[in-house]
Amino acid sequence: MPDQTASTARAPLTADAGDHVVSLDAILAARERIAGHVHRTPMLSSATAARIIGASGEPRVADDRLYLKAENLQYTGSFKPRGMTNKVSTLTAEERRRGIVTLSAGNAAQAYAWAGREAGVHTTVVMPERAVRSKVDACLGYGAEVVLHGAHVGETLARVHELVAERGLIYCHPFDDPAVIAGHGSVGLEILEDLPDVDVVVVGLGGGGLISGIAAAVKERQPSVRVFGIEPEGAQGMTLAFERGEPVTIQPSTVADGLAAPFAGAWTLAMCRRYLDDVIVIDDATILAGMRFAAERMKLVLEPAGSAALAAVLFGRVPIGDGDRVCVVGSGGNVEISRIGALLDEAAPLPS
Repeated sequence: MPDQTASTARAPLTADAGDHVVSLDAILAARERIAGHVHRTPMLSSATAARIIGASGEPRVADDRLYLKAENLQYTGSFKPRGMTNKVSTLTAEERRRGIVTLSAGNAAQAYAWAGREAGVHTTVVMPERAVRSKVDACLGYGAEVVLHGAHVGETLARVHELVAERGLIYCHPFDDPAVIAGHGSVGLEILEDLPDVDVVVVGLGGGGLISGIAAAVKERQPSVRVFGIEPEGAQGMTLAFERGEPVTIQPSTVADGLAAPFAGAWTLAMCRRYLDDVIVIDDATILAGMRFAAERMKLVLEPAGSAALAAVLFGRVPIGDGDRVCVVGSGGNVEISRIGALLDEAAPLPS
């Protein structure tokens, strides 16, 4: 694996240092704020996935069931509208008038574009030049102004800074923001309500906004539940941040573009250190095997980032106890249709 560390300096535009903890009360308030604006997504089960876990040497989950929280069925095709809707709803009238700008390779950009349209707020999204075309088109379809700029995140971030200075736009962070984290925490509340006897929750980990919110909601209500984050081998931003004790900027290289955050944020690092039981790193071929399983056996379209949690469980990478009930989060389904065949061809074979 190539050295991902580009700089040990704190990434620009992250939250200020301090006690970065989003409370359960904030998550509960966010859920009330976004209710009626986002979907309550279904909890699906797979007996086949449970049998694979048993065959790979791990104890079988309770009742031969593994559960998947289908956030790929959320508005815009990912969990992101939860946090982005909450963020936009907390803006002042003056901030809404000025308009917002964000940085994203795709899913966060789409969610801010959608949330901005719903709230009547002009939204500008700055995306890297190589952003997936379908995600660019989706942002345009939601009415956002799309700026394609930069071969790497440093150049893209520089353009965000310029737009903030030139136009007076309000910068809305794609993940390292307490309002965003609180909105994403609504996923954790729904998991506990739909599967109250859950033992293990597994979530893909990019910048950490989703898993921070879920882990806080779950652990504050049921501390015995174990929460695991899954990082791609080529985008270990949180793992490196744990080692250094602070966010570091990386140059991610992974098929899971939705988990290819260039850094872990100050908020998400603090919350992951507080709430996670472990972060587990898996390779791209394993991630794609999860995507293939979801398509073939669960009839679900998951993008690579949305498949990471499922893949880690299928391959026995997550410690599961005898009788445990396991919930994996299928965080998104925004994969370019023309690429699906090639991606599935690169998948590792599933355990037999």
